[in-house]
Amino acid sequence: MKISKIAELLSAEVYTGRELLETSVYSACGADMMSDVLAFVKDQSVLLTGLVNPQVVRTAEMMDMRCIVFVRGKKPDQTIIDLAKQANMVILATGLRMYCACGLLYSNGLVGTEVKKQ
Repeated sequence: MKISKIAELLSAEVYTGRELLETSVYSACGADMMSDVLAFVKDQSVLLTGLVNPQVVRTAEMMDMRCIVFVRGKKPDQTIIDLAKQANMVILATGLRMYCACGLLYSNGLVGTEVKKQ
């Protein structure tokens, strides 16, 4: 799925990376705890989160993610925008709750990876 399609499906505002909107991504995850992202996320391209701080961008960059979607009407501040620009990352924001945003993306073909039961 192209990031432009994600923005369209979520009625999201684009904050950074407009030139990268035609980049294809193949999976996504939703999390508000960056420790969960670090522990469980493998090969995800898009992070959906309601946590709005610079650590989100740093975590996404470490995990080689292409796009962050802030949910629940959260808006990135200039520090987050600047970090994302440096990391060549798309930042989107939507008024949707995480559950609905993830559901829309999943039902339109953007999948996640399974967490294996222990």
